[in-house]
Amino acid sequence: MTEPMVSLRGLYKIFGARDKDVLHHVENGMGKEELLAQHKHVLGLNNINVDMQAGEITVVMGLSGSGKSTLIRHLNRLIEPTAGEIIVQGEDVMKLSEDGLRTARQEKMSMVFQKFALLPHKTVLKNAGMPLSVRGHTEDACDKEATKWLERVGLKGFENHYPAQLSGGMQQRVGIARALTANTDIMLMDEAFSALDPLIRTDMQDLLLELQKELHKTIVFITHDLDEALKLADHLVILKDGYVVQQGEPQHILLAPNDPYIEDFVSDINRARVLRVRSIMKPLVGGEVPENAHGDVDANDTLESMIARSGGDTSHAYLVKEDGETVGTLDMTELVRALVPRVASHDGERQY
Repeated sequence: MTEPMVSLRGLYKIFGARDKDVLHHVENGMGKEELLAQHKHVLGLNNINVDMQAGEITVVMGLSGSGKSTLIRHLNRLIEPTAGEIIVQGEDVMKLSEDGLRTARQEKMSMVFQKFALLPHKTVLKNAGMPLSVRGHTEDACDKEATKWLERVGLKGFENHYPAQLSGGMQQRVGIARALTANTDIMLMDEAFSALDPLIRTDMQDLLLELQKELHKTIVFITHDLDEALKLADHLVILKDGYVVQQGEPQHILLAPNDPYIEDFVSDINRARVLRVRSIMKPLVGGEVPENAHGDVDANDTLESMIARSGGDTSHAYLVKEDGETVGTLDMTELVRALVPRVASHDGERQY
């Protein structure tokens, strides 16, 4: 198995003057409210263990105060941990010198902020080219690379405008172009689309997925919105009070929530629109292909599209294709079962 691009091991963050002195209380099970009440310290992160794979979008989500923004700021050490390891591309970030950390921030990780963080006195072109400028590249080289990425995000012709002349969505496109101009393997996106109107936000999500198909960046994306998380994530990490409640492939989390907190999150999701055929299909056994199939479907089709195709007829079954190969079968009765959220019984077993 390939080594993760980013690996967090036993990561703790406690805010307060005596964070290391009170750490043992948290390690022994003390929670956020107790720590604040008894020791006047705030628990930010509690024993975080997450691997972020190269070329994937890892989405970290949770409500306000869950620790998601604290987590992403540890990757480039904008926040210093109380304890734990932060390994980026095989290198321990905690052991970097001041110069080494500066280099890592400039050349390994770029960041897209919620509030755009554009310099108001510089043009769109100069804002986008800033990562190369601070590395000492020539003005022509900065402008050439920035122009390429501004065009790629749909801002050709706006190079000489100033941020105040752009809409919020356009300003965020400049932020993404700036991150792409940096040409780093890792992009950190902290609530990058949260300040945008819903329609613009959807456009930005689509743009990010389109770029990702081409560039295969390692993206760490922070959000409080489950719909956004399910749309973007290859790997989803859900936080509560500083600890990981559940993590994994988003489709699996939606089908098998392991905690009442997660069940509350996913209960109002339009499952037909989010779930994919691949998540509920029955894999082929021994290469046997049923003869009564009503046609072929793609493994990544939504259940919503399958309901429309079948006309709601639960007697239908389909062959599931992936990259031209038959990989499984879909029974419409199983599809209907998947649309019913799972809930926890009192004895801890999951029930429909």
